[in-house]
Amino acid sequence: MSGAIILPVRTIIEPFRIKSVEPLHHTTTAERERYLEQAGYNLFRIDARNILIDLLTDSGTSAMSTEQWAALMRGDESYAGSESFFRLKRAVDDLTGLRHMIPTHQGRAAERILFTVACKPGNLVPSNTHFDTTRANIEFTGARAVDLPIPEAADTQARLDFKGYMDVSALGDLIRSEGAAQVPLVMLTVTNNSGGGQPVSMANIAAVKEVCAYHNIPLYLDACRFAENAWFIRERETGYADWTPKRIAQKMFSYADGCTFSAKKDAFANIGGFLCTNDDRIAQRESDLLILTEGFPTYGGLAGRDLEAIAVGLEEILDIDYLRYRIVSTGYLGRHIADRGVPIVEPPGGHAIYIDAARMLPHIPPQQFPGQALAVELYRHAGIRSVEIGTLMFGAAARHELLRLAIPRRVYTQSHIDYVVEAILEVNACKDRIRGLEIVEEPPFLRHFSARFRQL
Repeated sequence: MSGAIILPVRTIIEPFRIKSVEPLHHTTTAERERYLEQAGYNLFRIDARNILIDLLTDSGTSAMSTEQWAALMRGDESYAGSESFFRLKRAVDDLTGLRHMIPTHQGRAAERILFTVACKPGNLVPSNTHFDTTRANIEFTGARAVDLPIPEAADTQARLDFKGYMDVSALGDLIRSEGAAQVPLVMLTVTNNSGGGQPVSMANIAAVKEVCAYHNIPLYLDACRFAENAWFIRERETGYADWTPKRIAQKMFSYADGCTFSAKKDAFANIGGFLCTNDDRIAQRESDLLILTEGFPTYGGLAGRDLEAIAVGLEEILDIDYLRYRIVSTGYLGRHIADRGVPIVEPPGGHAIYIDAARMLPHIPPQQFPGQALAVELYRHAGIRSVEIGTLMFGAAARHELLRLAIPRRVYTQSHIDYVVEAILEVNACKDRIRGLEIVEEPPFLRHFSARFRQL
């Protein structure tokens, strides 16, 4: 029509179309109650086929692309010198600029090798906030994991552009009081998973690096969700609006002396990871340990086809259209429940929404695990699996009582998320009836994976 004004469509859609589907299995409330009792009220112990919407983790649960599936056919399964290894190394080198890349079967394997080589009893490893496997691998060596988030992060309702910061002043004070010799490395997690999936600014990365360089301490990035962090920098930090996510990511890594990486997150892979360093001597010790427990340094416990999938995923994750969709869709879930009275860690992060279970369930004290109690009730009500991040996971080190809803990449559509929203709001409406839990059986490490409970 002549003279008509056509407004652009503003709805952000999934930047992909579905080519293969997997059926979901519906269960009844009575069946879910039985599964909970059999599992000792631990959702890790429930069979996946009895889960309707699985938000337990975004790790290894992504849907791979046609290019990744095609790359599997190119996998070189040679024991030593696999061409797939060199394709992955070129991708990692281009992204990180770090000299040595050691493949591992997943992120915690990289953590175990790093901390076994770097740490000794009595050492301290500071971080903005350590995640569960990171903390466990540090403490297994006899060292101590120290969290140094900014004070504002204590308020789950505070809305800051970059709430995942490390407290740089506290880091300097810690190093001066304990001595630099007691700090083998500093770990900066981007984004800050235990802190609510909150991003870290480029300025904070640079400031942490400055402190580390002054004391001659290496800075490592826990880079599992580096691309999502890069997107937040592009959207929120002055000076980066015209940068590509890849260029931002490369600058982030330029401050690092090494990194650990789980390819099960921001590489769309179902398995895999790697460990990087610029230190030739450390790299040799890490490679020696890798051979002992993981495999030859050119496969690191992975099949060649897995190495290929990771190499492709490292390129796809930095696509602007994908990252925009990813962050907006996560925020969609967060806003739809928060604006109707469910307390979440504000603002919504990149890979997950974190419900503040302590605020939502003030009648359940920390020693009765409010986050786990909420996870149990959400599964009982709607078949949704999630994970507690609080006293159960971290014990006395817990700073919050959270329930994490981690969204797998390229897996669920908006209607699935709408179902999750509806279920959470229904649970919130009867939250006063939710009961706490008591542990009846637990292992010495990472108890949340296998502990059993009874309802109080």
